[in-house]
Amino acid sequence: MQDDLFGNAVPPPSLQPQTATASHANSVSASARKGSKRGEDAAEVRPAPAVEAWRELAQRLPAQLRFGVSTWSYPGWDGLVWDGAYDPSALSKNGLEAYHRHPLLRTVCVDRTFWRPLTASQYAAYAAQVDDGFRFVVKCPANVTDAQVRGAEGKAREPNPDFLDPRLAIEHFVQPTLEGLGAKLGVLVFQLSPLPLGWLGRPTLLLDRLGRMLAAVRQALPAHAPVIVAVEVRDPELLGQALADTLKAHGATFCLGLHAKMPPIEEQLPMLRALWPGPLVCRWNLNRIFGAYGYADAQKKHDPFNAILSEDLHTRAVLARTIRGITGAGQPAYVTVSNDAEGCAPLSIQKLAEAIAA
Repeated sequence: MQDDLFGNAVPPPSLQPQTATASHANSVSASARKGSKRGEDAAEVRPAPAVEAWRELAQRLPAQLRFGVSTWSYPGWDGLVWDGAYDPSALSKNGLEAYHRHPLLRTVCVDRTFWRPLTASQYAAYAAQVDDGFRFVVKCPANVTDAQVRGAEGKAREPNPDFLDPRLAIEHFVQPTLEGLGAKLGVLVFQLSPLPLGWLGRPTLLLDRLGRMLAAVRQALPAHAPVIVAVEVRDPELLGQALADTLKAHGATFCLGLHAKMPPIEEQLPMLRALWPGPLVCRWNLNRIFGAYGYADAQKKHDPFNAILSEDLHTRAVLARTIRGITGAGQPAYVTVSNDAEGCAPLSIQKLAEAIAA
């Protein structure tokens, strides 16, 4: 496995904030920025005409690569994704059909499932808004992947007796996604929330339980379905050969989680080397300058999410290099980006696409 496949040659990261840029905010026309306020009952959300300018770039990207965002209900994407300033509720309900017409956006991460399981009919409503070539990345509910039962503010209240329960994983997650999304299901993500010391101190027991759940998930999937099963962790202590062996034994991969709770991207890439050959699943969630719990600060700085204000050149460069290497070897890649990464997920994706196609 060549080291440069995963971007080792990129210089080490700087922890200093990059100079903020807002070039897009100046380039969007005044009429596009104003838009027209659309109410909750808007029957149709239309794509921005400007998205067609990215079709030629999209055609130069590897066919195995799918970019997407983590949530699509942002009015600030007027002129970037939408053709006006729609109400967030209208975008949440009807925006996916317009979103998927953007040439660079061929997947989306459905994050809301982490907080509450969705039904097969809810998944089917999403599937009905996209064409047959689109694929979904879906997160397993926290009632399966969080070792703690948490209160409304996220504080742990008590141990979760259903942590990594195979039956709940199938009933609350795998079965409804398969039934509702069908062939449009691309990736099942099992994000393990930060673990208490009681679990971190017993890694063998933890990985045994994770393995039993993954075995049940793989058994529940159709034999030849190209669905990727990915595990994301929030504890750096878990990165190592033992986790890689567990994932490999059950046909799963490691999901790169890019945020300050985990090490920088180049320190997570050894997990992918240990699993090679295999796909890339990456969720670029939060710029490291905001710290491990800086989501509120990132939202405050980046709102209305229509410009890159916290540019992260290092992460973008290593990620682009990694994507090129993995897709160049014929493996699929799913990369989803949050507004909290640089300020505007669609613009971050455009810059990644330009770097890959260059």
